[in-house]
Amino acid sequence: MATTNPLQFIQQVRAEVAKVVWPTRREVMLTTVMVFILAALTAVFFAIVDIIIRGGLTAVLGMFG
Repeated sequence: MATTNPLQFIQQVRAEVAKVVWPTRREVMLTTVMVFILAALTAVFFAIVDIIIRGGLTAVLGMFG
């Protein structure tokens, strides 16, 4: 593996960072809102599944108790 001196390394890093396309504030806000919405929907889905499973188990165990 070839080694580069620190000055060349810093220049290469700056060149790569210059190629990065940073998101706009609007894009960041939209994706953040989407993450919160999808997390809430996932939580509701699993809560409903939990209630259904709990009800089913209660019914099955109630038949034997």
